[in-house]
Amino acid sequence: MYRVDAQGAWSGVLLRRALERARLTPADRGLATELTLGTLRRRAEVDWALGRYARTPLESLPPRIRAVLRLGAYQLLFLPRIPPHAACHEAVELARRAGHAGTVRFVNAVLRRVAARPERAPEGDTVEAIALRHSHPRWLVARWVGRLGIAEARALCEANNTVPPATVRLNTLRGAPGTVAARLADRGVPTEPSPWLAEARRMGAAGGADRVSARRAAYEEGWFSPQDEASMLVSRRVAPRPGDVVIDACAAPGGKSAHLAALMENRGRIVACDVHAAKLAAVARQCARLGVTIVETRALDAARLGETMAGAADRVLVDAPCSGLGVLRRRPEIKWRVRPEDLAPRAAEQRRILAGAAAAVRPGGLLVYSVCTPEPEEGVGVAQAFVEAHPEFVPAPPEGWPFDAAPAASAGGPPPAGDAVIWDAGGGALLLPHRTGTDGFFVAAFRRAA
Repeated sequence: MYRVDAQGAWSGVLLRRALERARLTPADRGLATELTLGTLRRRAEVDWALGRYARTPLESLPPRIRAVLRLGAYQLLFLPRIPPHAACHEAVELARRAGHAGTVRFVNAVLRRVAARPERAPEGDTVEAIALRHSHPRWLVARWVGRLGIAEARALCEANNTVPPATVRLNTLRGAPGTVAARLADRGVPTEPSPWLAEARRMGAAGGADRVSARRAAYEEGWFSPQDEASMLVSRRVAPRPGDVVIDACAAPGGKSAHLAALMENRGRIVACDVHAAKLAAVARQCARLGVTIVETRALDAARLGETMAGAADRVLVDAPCSGLGVLRRRPEIKWRVRPEDLAPRAAEQRRILAGAAAAVRPGGLLVYSVCTPEPEEGVGVAQAFVEAHPEFVPAPPEGWPFDAAPAASAGGPPPAGDAVIWDAGGGALLLPHRTGTDGFFVAAFRRAA
């Protein structure tokens, strides 16, 4: 928590490394994950509760002590199965290591007051009430209320504070989805169908150490890859065919490149590019693990693709760097880092990348643009600006997507496709967590004139 808050580290990376080093039971691994991500998700309401009992403003406290208070208060407010005395005791012990006698007494006093009266922030229909109760920045809630209305904005905030399903993509280079799922079940890795895609499956809680070990072995042997359904839908929107030449313009860490290869039945050519050469090693490792042989990596700024591969590709995917505001379920710290003034510079960079990558599309070929954010500056705004500046490209209908019919029925699944996806006039699709049960993505496709 301290490193995420004070040093700008990423919670997912730190958690993975810490859990790999620690020899914890599956239950303790789950608790460590819940404490870290839950505290980040609910930070605004946790801070509100602490502010009711702490005379010293949180911002003026040492970052380590602030992190200890937040962890303790989160348990008292949101984890009723943890006894209050245990939460207070553990926080005090952490404070002993992070501070001095005075801060220990301060932490103990504040958390015992919270434990005595663990009140939640009040509900309400104003931007301020939603932002506080559902722990989102006020500026972001105001944008969503303006575009979606009070009810949907609240539902989106609620969805962002839920634990996302553990979704994996089956490696269909090993067999049909049903066959791979059956093999996984035989190995002690049961899965449930996804409501959207045949190659997507959902895993339940890991359970005991044997199941954790079975999952790890199946992953290392290349039977599946962790991947959200929205990310898979991006590759499906590219709709590559066996034998195609495909460019994944912003490829690292390689999940979409590997999915494209599977959709192409490992026949054809995929050029996986990234401006950071060091990140391409992850793409190569992922492909080797999955048995993908048609991906070649290239260190290249996607905006310069037209200089080196002009008109060479049947299909080009630009999964552009973005604010990441669509993946707050997985990376809750993003909502506390992104500022409204960050969006315009990001959109300018996205327009630059998309324009440069478009030059690599052959006549009659397809260009797909995606970002994992619901914000219009980075999504529909970029798509509209591109079409206006490039009349040789026109919006393409959604081939290869399952949204021409309702998804498979499943308990608690997303609503019918017509209600789940928000389409714009140019054929761009907006996926939102509270509507689709996936990460938030914007996806648009353009066909180059023959």
